[in-house]
Amino acid sequence: MNVTIVDYNSGNISSVINSFNEVAKDKVKIEVTSDLNKIKSSDKVVLPGQGSFKNCVDALNGVNGLVETLNEFVITNKKPLLGICVGLQMFADLGYEETETKGLGWISGKVSKIDNKNDKFKLPHIGWNEISIIKQSKIFEDIENKSHMYFVHSYEFIPEDKNVITATTDYSSNIVCSVEKENIFGTQFHPEKSDKTGLQIINNFINL
Repeated sequence: MNVTIVDYNSGNISSVINSFNEVAKDKVKIEVTSDLNKIKSSDKVVLPGQGSFKNCVDALNGVNGLVETLNEFVITNKKPLLGICVGLQMFADLGYEETETKGLGWISGKVSKIDNKNDKFKLPHIGWNEISIIKQSKIFEDIENKSHMYFVHSYEFIPEDKNVITATTDYSSNIVCSVEKENIFGTQFHPEKSDKTGLQIINNFINL
């Protein structure tokens, strides 16, 4: 089996690569590429994202044919994809960071700035926070409720269909931190920076 981490110049993804390699331990081939044919032929895809929503969308669009290839992979062929941080946010129809930007539209919803209650909550939201698992997800196999995950973000994904939400975290309000819709999985937190619990989530995705 091979898992492709999409490298589309969206910031430093070395910790994502290292974590997947650590979990894969030669059982699974991990590729890091933006080569469309390699993405098409892979069994699973990981879509990382760091920085702003607009920058990540622009970077995806900057690789000729990449968005079409991802659409085919996810929507037409229904193969598993994991979005991490802005990778998850780009599932939305629209993002409002910097300027209104069109997302991939895989899960209807929008990405808005976290309401920091007049500076009562620091933005970006950085560090460890407890997650509440509200719906069992395939990537939460052997993950305890109230586990702590590592976050770095100022914007949150607000899906229209609340049934896709699998976990939330409490930071000024209940923020969506994990979604699952058929073959599409996403985490707002960084599993690759969330110690053993995060590695278990990566393992669960690889073993889907």
